[in-house]
Amino acid sequence: MKKALIALAVLGLTGGAAVAQSSVTLFGVIDADVKYVKTGSLKVKKLDSSGLNTSRFGVRGTEDLGGGLKAGFWLESEINTDTGVAGAASGGAFWARRSTISLSGDFGEVRLGRNKTVSRLHLEDFDPTAFTGLGSVSAVYSNLGSGNGTSFGRADNLLSYSLPGNLGGFYGGVDVSAGEGTGTNKGQSVRAGYKAGPLHVSGAYASTSNAGDNSKYKLMSVGAAYDFGVFRPSLSYTENKYLSRKQQIVTASVTAPLGQGQLWAAYTDAKANASAETTVTGYTAIGDAKLFAAGYIYNVSKRTALYTTYSQLKNDGAARFAVAGAPAATANGLKSQGFDVGVRHSF
Repeated sequence: MKKALIALAVLGLTGGAAVAQSSVTLFGVIDADVKYVKTGSLKVKKLDSSGLNTSRFGVRGTEDLGGGLKAGFWLESEINTDTGVAGAASGGAFWARRSTISLSGDFGEVRLGRNKTVSRLHLEDFDPTAFTGLGSVSAVYSNLGSGNGTSFGRADNLLSYSLPGNLGGFYGGVDVSAGEGTGTNKGQSVRAGYKAGPLHVSGAYASTSNAGDNSKYKLMSVGAAYDFGVFRPSLSYTENKYLSRKQQIVTASVTAPLGQGQLWAAYTDAKANASAETTVTGYTAIGDAKLFAAGYIYNVSKRTALYTTYSQLKNDGAARFAVAGAPAATANGLKSQGFDVGVRHSF
């Protein structure tokens, strides 16, 4: 009798909604590292956040609606471990990493809300750092003065669709983001790939613009990887275009199991065409750059890992790129590099 009364009391407090929910999970990652970075003669030693994985916390849940149909939600926010404040990428929005509601079933999944674009997911799959930390290849990606970077980032007002996961290794997705009459990026991206056994191939295309500039920024990328067991090489090619400006980026990488962890290395060559290397009103020229990064991740347990990373970025011409967390370049052609040691725990 007591148990029945307690159950009724809980049901009354929750209005029945939480009881009907199939599952609700609190999850997150806490990641901190000690870092030394340098650009030109400028040096910084600091305690930093998100050296291996972005520090974050979130809540997600699903409800079984019957007939193979499920409803889901996902709220996720970034945290700077070193200061405890919201991550710099949030732009002041609390759930800026992801805030989506979805319906899924035999038809696939439809999501509504702020999320990563499918083109960003493609780029992450062929970067050993998944676009995070000191060795991230995102350091050399440019929006070419367009003001539109969601092709390799996250987008507001996003409607996305993903194919079901029972297609024999084939997968795909498409998304559309609405500008809603403001300066917010509007655009679309599509991705298709095959991942089964040791082989993974993928391609993506995206275009974005905003209310202040109807000229579209376009991104096209292809990638392939093959897992031989003892090591996994991967190769990707990306081309960014805006007006007559163009940037071509090639990344070759390898990961290999070593002891209780994983060793990885990546080399990226980014080249800009003549238009991208020319400064005009409202646009600062970029140049060519070469990025080398390597690291080791030691898994203390399933949830906790120690890691170290070394990264070096060589700028050429008008390039002023810098590795993550390093001081901004004060002149063209400076070298940027860094080294870190950190710990990551997931829950």
